Amino acid sequence: MNYKQYFEKAKQASRTLISLSKETTDAVLLDLAAALVVNTDEILTENEKDLAKMPIEDPKYDRLKLSAARIMDIASDLKNVASLSSPLGKILSDKTLQNQLHIQKVSVPLGVVGVIYEARPNVTADVFSLCFKTGNVAVLKGGSDAEFSNRAIAKVIHEVLDKYKINRNVLTLLPAERAATEALLNARGFVDVLIPRGSQSLINYVRENSKIPVIETGAGIVHTYFDETGDLEKGKAIIFNAKTRRVSVCNSLDCVLVNENRLNDLPALLSPLADGKVELYADEKSYETLKHSYPAPLLNQASPEHFGTEFLSLRLAVKVVADLAEALNHIADYSSKHSEAIISEDAANIAQFLNEVDAAAVYANASTGFTDGAQFGLGAEIGISTQKLHARGPMGLEELTSYKWVVRGDGQVRG
Repeated sequence: MNYKQYFEKAKQASRTLISLSKETTDAVLLDLAAALVVNTDEILTENEKDLAKMPIEDPKYDRLKLSAARIMDIASDLKNVASLSSPLGKILSDKTLQNQLHIQKVSVPLGVVGVIYEARPNVTADVFSLCFKTGNVAVLKGGSDAEFSNRAIAKVIHEVLDKYKINRNVLTLLPAERAATEALLNARGFVDVLIPRGSQSLINYVRENSKIPVIETGAGIVHTYFDETGDLEKGKAIIFNAKTRRVSVCNSLDCVLVNENRLNDLPALLSPLADGKVELYADEKSYETLKHSYPAPLLNQASPEHFGTEFLSLRLAVKVVADLAEALNHIADYSSKHSEAIISEDAANIAQFLNEVDAAAVYANASTGFTDGAQFGLGAEIGISTQKLHARGPMGLEELTSYKWVVRGDGQVRG
């Protein structure tokens, strides 16, 4: 297949977005939100075809599954994006030099944004909305496990674009086959930036093989440290929410670190997890403390590989640490730099944790489940970047822009 034609059309379409008014852009997004809801039955029918191909115990199953409520959530995110101010054309810097050159630094679109993702059909709508709002063309390569769902959502997007007589190539959904991934990785000169969303193996593969600049949206190996001064009731609620709210997402909790002076509170701290059928992998001290209270079928002794694992399921590692310093060392050794939290009433310990932990999002006395573009007030997100160049954390509208220097003169020449 000649994939180059897809990329050429996407590049050409990027020029057509420059002239779109904010009013038209927002109208398209609002119409799309309504159209997705109207087409709920058709989208769910296609989603069922994808679900039928995947074992229900697969961690990706929950991410793949759509429902009427989830489609309503997607529509709500689209409305949120439409309501936000555009980041385009912002004057980031403005100065006049001694030679009277007037220089401005102005925000502009990235251009053509490629996204490679796995079983996440909501990404199709989220990425389009964020790219469209910021004047970027989206070239999407979804996995074969969500092929029917992605096509159904893209079909609705294209129908709305047609209604407004907008070049439908501002959204390109590549075929699901692997060859399309290889073509996208090599689409230098057509695609400006590539963003992988999915497993660590997918992210590693894209980073190692792409000839296009990559923004990594890394896996989440997430810790919460329960400090010596931690409030028990806050801790119970935060840990339960961070682990069980939605286990298949990257901000889900993977490891609880407990100060050894609070060992007696450990059974109470983790008791809600037993009701949630969470399987624990406990180090020696925590295992001995929990073995008489936590359900035996759900309690296991931890092995070294359980620390530094992104479980994406109802499983959780537990480790006892001597103090904050040991907790910080453990996080430094095993964190994926996504989201990390402390539960503490000690202001100095909180300040040290927030200052020293190297992660895209750090929390004090709150669930890591909030690491999400919509929750951060960004409308939606194109991913959560765990790197430090260009963008970090949830990537919303501003993170999909770059800038250019605009220089105005009156005949100046350089000596």
